[in-house]
Amino acid sequence: MDILFYRYNSICEPDMIAVLARLGHKVSEVTEEMANKELGAKRQMELVSGALKAQAYQAVFSVNFFPVVSEVCNIFHVPYVCWVVDCPVMELYSHSIRNPWNRIFLFDYALYEEFCQENPEGIFYLPLGADYQRLDALLEGMTEEDRKEYAAEVSFVGSLYTEKCPYNRLKGDTYLKGYLDGVIEAQLKIYGYNLLEDCITDEVLEGFQKAVPFYQFPERAAHNHRAAMAHLYLGNKVTEQERLRLLKRVSEEFELDLYTASDFSPLPRAHYRGLAKTATEMPKIFRLSKVNLNFTSKPIRTGLPLRVWDILGAGGFLLTNFQSEIPEYFEVGKDLETFASEEELVEKVRYYLAHGEEREKIARNGYQKAKEQYSLETRIRQMLECL
Repeated sequence: MDILFYRYNSICEPDMIAVLARLGHKVSEVTEEMANKELGAKRQMELVSGALKAQAYQAVFSVNFFPVVSEVCNIFHVPYVCWVVDCPVMELYSHSIRNPWNRIFLFDYALYEEFCQENPEGIFYLPLGADYQRLDALLEGMTEEDRKEYAAEVSFVGSLYTEKCPYNRLKGDTYLKGYLDGVIEAQLKIYGYNLLEDCITDEVLEGFQKAVPFYQFPERAAHNHRAAMAHLYLGNKVTEQERLRLLKRVSEEFELDLYTASDFSPLPRAHYRGLAKTATEMPKIFRLSKVNLNFTSKPIRTGLPLRVWDILGAGGFLLTNFQSEIPEYFEVGKDLETFASEEELVEKVRYYLAHGEEREKIARNGYQKAKEQYSLETRIRQMLECL
């Protein structure tokens, strides 16, 4: 199959393209930045339509959903295949998701339930996965210098969300802020259920829209302001606070290596290690750290984020917050470990640092199960079957 892949610099793209090529498909790429994701993006429309005029492609692929690509594919009657790997992706509220030539794959089941009725024949649930061919080759070539450089007691790789938190613009209305701060505190104590959208009344929504620069939906979209507030504003604030508080607590009791581009000044006891290169350094960190922490972004309501598959794919021991989809794929305590409170997180870090043999067995189990049953190649084969 001849595939046109519209890239926008997602870390998922190289592995997807490599797997498609290994499966015998010919992939051409559009690499110009997706500067404008909306329907009026004339330059992006010209790029895609020009490529489809120049060659007969059987499908156009992208990571995440772009309305302008969907509209062009709908005109040309070419399937538009996209895999949504982030939350929130506000472009999903566009009316373009209804186009009959869409094949949209969502990694979070709550996200699937929210949108599937908009296009029952064109929207599917598909969890993420890792490319074991690349990871195995990289990790087999690790050197003694790598082991000295990346070995750690406890590691966290990722954003602290301090730079992704528009909620922090909220000023002035003390009642509104007090109420929302209370909602955020409640969500911080609950794992496995997202209550944010349920707590936004019409009055609270109206007050919040007046108090901050609020997200503007395009004209041809479902204007779900409650969802925008829950995920873009409150969800990101919960994520910021969870990561800062839990990492602070862990760093006060254990040796924590931190890889991030965020402001890390609230974590003075963490060992700041700079940025980790996704393809070449991150897997080594995961393999050589005794405990790898994951804190799922709160807009991901039920699903397993890419970081879970990254860590398992590298053969690392994973300690992650509980998500309701985890038991669908893994056995807690056998393939990975979870926590549902600050106290449980600290207890499990302490326990698994002291029980190396058990920790290493769990890491091997998680690696084997994910590789045998949920590899990226398996996922893409499932995607192509739907296509």
